[in-house]
Amino acid sequence: MRFAGIISLLCVGSASAFAPSPAFTANAGINVNSQTALSMAEGDAAITPLRIGTRGSPLALAQAYETRKRLIEEFPELETEGAIEICVMKTQGDMILDKSLMELGGKGLFTKELDTALLGKEVDICVHSMKDVPTWLPEGTVLPCTLPREDTNDAFISGDESITCVEDLPDNAVIGTASLRRQSQLLAINPTFKCVNFRGNVQTRLRKLDDGVVDATLLAIAGLKRMGMDGCATSVLEWDTMLPAIAQGAIGIQCRSDDDRSLKYIDALNHVETKTCVDCERAFLEVLDGNCKTPIAGQARIVDGRILFRGLIAMPDGSVKYSTESEGAIEDAVEIGKKAGAVLKAEAGDKFFEMMVEMSPQQVIGQLTK
Repeated sequence: MRFAGIISLLCVGSASAFAPSPAFTANAGINVNSQTALSMAEGDAAITPLRIGTRGSPLALAQAYETRKRLIEEFPELETEGAIEICVMKTQGDMILDKSLMELGGKGLFTKELDTALLGKEVDICVHSMKDVPTWLPEGTVLPCTLPREDTNDAFISGDESITCVEDLPDNAVIGTASLRRQSQLLAINPTFKCVNFRGNVQTRLRKLDDGVVDATLLAIAGLKRMGMDGCATSVLEWDTMLPAIAQGAIGIQCRSDDDRSLKYIDALNHVETKTCVDCERAFLEVLDGNCKTPIAGQARIVDGRILFRGLIAMPDGSVKYSTESEGAIEDAVEIGKKAGAVLKAEAGDKFFEMMVEMSPQQVIGQLTK
């Protein structure tokens, strides 16, 4: 039971694990509204709080409380009791775990309910893992803030301590992942791997690994670090082995476009370098019109005053892969992403993308489990 101790430590009193003080759970006003949001108020109702919308997973809560901490550091008046409220919501992606994201319809599964609450003025800002955010935003909302980025790479986690990297896994090893991006790159390394749908929060996935349901899994090292669980990682995969997802490791904050108060707060938190890289990556994704049937990866980084970008698209079974690299001036980040997307779109050809759209989830899964 390699991960049991770590999982138990995090799960005991999970709310207090991310709350700003032990008094939080004792003093919180807890209620459920008609949108299934759990509102965890931190003070008295006379104060008009800044309401932060978030999903309820341990990782999402860690990111919401990181946002809260940064807001208080920048605006000390928000430390007043009741000045900030965390509003937890269940999304469709959280509630349906027995199907792959591809079968459920892909992007937006972790954001729609938050969008609705934001537009309905139930919350003032929403905190997102940027890799879950579609390239389009609902009218009336903006996403002007990205917090400083964590390590963007994927972590390889093995159930066998003697296996320290993907290449060490034996033929026919079973790897748990719900990501076609990861699956396609894994199968390109070894076509005999069996990739199986593996969803749920980090703790659930590690528990399944501990129980021998799979031989290994991959998770974003950023999420593990944010929860103090990076010790679970067997190794961290470099880009040459596993190119990360668009916007992986980045936290974005969304608000209504006409909400000057919220804009003032979150504009002050924006990390320009991170947002520049994420904007480049999302421009690449937008050109490719990515959906959850198409394995797409892309990463940008700033080195010596230049932005460097690497992207790829692949067949779900890893048999075909197209990749590109480019660089340019930082102020041209979005254009660099768009041009990289156009290069791969032309190289792969219309037939590639038509096939991705036409394939049913069952056909894709059939390729991956053959």
